[in-house]
Amino acid sequence: MSTIVARPEGRRARLVPRPPTTHRAFRRFRTPPRIGTTLAITLGTAVSLSPGLLPRTATAQAILTALLVTMLFAAAGVLRALTRRRGFDINRELPGARTPVALTGTLVVIACLVRAQQWQNALRTAMDVPTISFGHWSRCAAGAALIVLILVGTVRGLRWCAGRIGRRRSAGLVLAAALATQFVLLPTALDRNRSVAAADTGPDSTLTQPLSMTRSGSAASVVGWESLGAEGRKFVAGTVTSRAVRAYVGLDSAPDLQSRVALAIRELERSGGFERANLVVTVPTGSGWIDSHAADGLERRFGGDVALVGLQYSAAPSWATFLFGRRSAEDSARALFTAVERRIAALAHKPRLYVYGQSLGATAGSAIFADEADQRSRVCAALWAGPPAGRVHRAGATILANSSDPVVQWTPELLWRAPDLTGTRPDAPHPRWLPVLGFVQTTADLLTALGPPPGHGHRYGTDQGTALGSC
Repeated sequence: MSTIVARPEGRRARLVPRPPTTHRAFRRFRTPPRIGTTLAITLGTAVSLSPGLLPRTATAQAILTALLVTMLFAAAGVLRALTRRRGFDINRELPGARTPVALTGTLVVIACLVRAQQWQNALRTAMDVPTISFGHWSRCAAGAALIVLILVGTVRGLRWCAGRIGRRRSAGLVLAAALATQFVLLPTALDRNRSVAAADTGPDSTLTQPLSMTRSGSAASVVGWESLGAEGRKFVAGTVTSRAVRAYVGLDSAPDLQSRVALAIRELERSGGFERANLVVTVPTGSGWIDSHAADGLERRFGGDVALVGLQYSAAPSWATFLFGRRSAEDSARALFTAVERRIAALAHKPRLYVYGQSLGATAGSAIFADEADQRSRVCAALWAGPPAGRVHRAGATILANSSDPVVQWTPELLWRAPDLTGTRPDAPHPRWLPVLGFVQTTADLLTALGPPPGHGHRYGTDQGTALGSC
């Protein structure tokens, strides 16, 4: 293409070729980004690299950085549009500021990377996991850049489509998407959950049906091996101690809660659970999982003279049950404990009664009791491991809470208030709390809370059993 260049009157205008498009693109590439873009990248990256509670993989770091940068991109775009309506554009008012802002942002990001490298390796050394090199951050940068491009490209593509088809048609497409979600995607997700639950009842070739009559699922048990579910089978197939009883009732072992509770009492009677000197009601997590470390620790704590009983109330992940099914967890724990308590009251030889729960199991277990005094009067002792937000009854209870456990510390109040670390055990360097940053980092750490070895994060060891108190 060419451009017509005007000449003074009396002289002919001539055509001057326009610079090639590639040259214009190259000049645009060489121009520093807009000030808002630089600030979004710098601030988003700096926040994502601030000290957290746990070691972070390159993938997790890339996702966090990309999400924060994209959110700040959007905020910068909104702010730019608002200021332009008022006749102010910082990029035009300060045309020479782009380069110094970009250089300053680069230096800030480099300083944050150096600090993040030091912090991550300090955490990894304390948790006895391999340290990282600066090559780790190149993978983070590449992943974050790719995710940002995908997110920004998707938004711009949707905006372009909306501009092409008009506002009314765009509103119609949004409505159609909402209806599809309601009537297609949600039913599909529910069917998927049912399939997962069905798979939970299937055979597991890595586990062997127990032979001891002290275990549920054995040939002598009133609870079928297949009905225990994946987590129940893992629990009863654990290391066999001479006298220890492990009783478990799965979701498919009986049709409703009361039937499952009655079956658990029958199973304790059959296996000799009420004849042991100690009986521990173990409250599972959302999926029905009972930590094998806790079971082994409890058997060691009582020298095998103990019965452990658990009742599954869900097959969903703990986080889903915590958000949407906490009532079922509390009802299940309360019903089982009350039935065991009543049965013990009718015995001449009364075993000492304890209760244990980890994570959601701690929350549900604590809900058995009306208050601190009620808990102290009804059990010899309780042990809560990794209780969410630390909100459990503490009277007569042992609390295991790692200082690096984000589940123990996470609450919306982290936006403006430092976490209460009272009663936590220091297991790794703890970052200094800062408003907003503390909330962002703790939220991100929730995704990798189960990544560290036992004794760190949301992982606990055999001390879940051995630290249980006594009457």
